[in-house]
Amino acid sequence: MVFTGQSNPALAREICANLGIPLGKSTTEKFANDNLFVRFEESLRSADVFIVQSLTPPVHEHLMELLMMIDAAKGSSAARVTAVIPYYSYARSDKKDAPRISIAGRLVADLIQTAGADRVLTMTLHSPQVHGFFKIPMDHLSAEPVIANYFATRVEDLERSVIVAPDAGDLKRASSLARRLALPLAFIDKQRLSDTEVAARALVGDVKGKNALIIDDEISTAGSLVKAVDTVLEAGAKQAYAAVTHGVYVGPAVERIEKSPVIEVAATNTCATANQKSRKLQTLSVGPLFAEAIWRIHRGESVSSLFT
Repeated sequence: MVFTGQSNPALAREICANLGIPLGKSTTEKFANDNLFVRFEESLRSADVFIVQSLTPPVHEHLMELLMMIDAAKGSSAARVTAVIPYYSYARSDKKDAPRISIAGRLVADLIQTAGADRVLTMTLHSPQVHGFFKIPMDHLSAEPVIANYFATRVEDLERSVIVAPDAGDLKRASSLARRLALPLAFIDKQRLSDTEVAARALVGDVKGKNALIIDDEISTAGSLVKAVDTVLEAGAKQAYAAVTHGVYVGPAVERIEKSPVIEVAATNTCATANQKSRKLQTLSVGPLFAEAIWRIHRGESVSSLFT
């Protein structure tokens, strides 16, 4: 049985369409005092339950709804509860890199486990080590096949292109995509000045006269993306495309993309973007990929073999 919270019902419906099952019925309401109320409208007894919820804004409301749905499912005698979290936003808080702070990625993992989740299914964690914060089984999907297909079908003269990582931390992900597409690799040496500001210090690799295909895990305010586009074009790139897994698009993101010389920006539908309108934004579907992973988990089959 597949249910959804309020963060991304469209993706949940697409997953169910691919599985050939109806989306489960549930209700979420908010009381006058701002408390949430969650209720399943059908029996879950002995069921294999999957709850789809991305941690998108408002993050804490969506997180609380997920925790309550997990708790309600366990209390309703579900045989197993899997939290399907296409976008786990707290993966960015993966280490103690300043005094007196919380490692929130681990804290949220503890909350999900305490609520009663037996398993977690997610996609493209910002920091892969967050996988280790969970003491329950976690399946970590990759959007690489979807992004590779986007570049292969949308970019003219693909053979005259180069994959660009916007910082050294993305090199492993970008290198894997470059091998898949048989393209060279470049990366930008970046310094983060604040949560919304970055500075590019150097470009390592040759982009002159080529299509620069920028790959990243997510776009939030689009500051890093715009800086990466400017950097590759200043280095002589013919044009720039970008593709990411998570298109969060908060604050000035869409306005920045509209003003940027980037040709097109693609993101998967792990985050709902119904309110984000721009001729440059493209949406890539990962519904079939999540559906296949859910089917394999339900059947006790390998999920990692999806990417081999």
